Order: sequence, then C-alpha cells, then structure tokens
Amino acid sequence: MNLERIKELLNKWKFPLLILALGLVLLLIPGSPEGVQTPDSDALQLERALSEAKGVGEITVIVSEHGVVIVCDGADNAEIRLDILHAIGSYTGYRSDQITILKRISS
Repeated sequence: MNLERIKELLNKWKFPLLILALGLVLLLIPGSPEGVQTPDSDALQLERALSEAKGVGEITVIVSEHGVVIVCDGADNAEIRLDILHAIGSYTGYRSDQITILKRISS
C-alpha cells in the first residue's frame, strides 16, 4: 500500500476509529462503582436494621451468592425468627430455605 491509500483510508474511517479509541480508553480507566450493592454492604445494612428490631439483640449477618446466615441473640424465639426470615427474604429475595438463623452462644 502506498502512502496516499493509507491517508485515504484514515480519512474515510477517522470517526469510527476515534470512537473506538475513546471506548478503549474508557475501558482502561479504573472506576469505583458507587451505589453498587455487594454482599458485604448488604450484610452491614441488614445488621444495622435488624439490630434495631425488638428482641433480636446482637446480630451478625453473612450474605453469599447462595444464601444468608444470621446469628443473633433472639433466635430462640419463634416469632423473632419468623420476623427475621421475612425481613431477609424481602430485602434479598432469597427463599426461606436459603436463610439460616442461628442462636448466638451466650458468653
């Protein structure tokens, strides 16, 4: 190819090539996805909210891709367990068989 042909092709495709280059640059820029929910942020929000509920007591929440595990003081009360189950299911969309609620060991 001669120089004239290359100049002709670049002139013809300059805008698509410019858009492609800008897209590649944007892909390489690291970003912090603000507002994106992660399992850790979900767990913290659930811990804060549920610890305020009557009878729940101290609570630890673990959220994974497969389900939720709750460890709390009030887990021995069936009504509190049901309330926690409904709250977790409503917030996360997990079914009741994907949510485990355990009684915290008294220290």
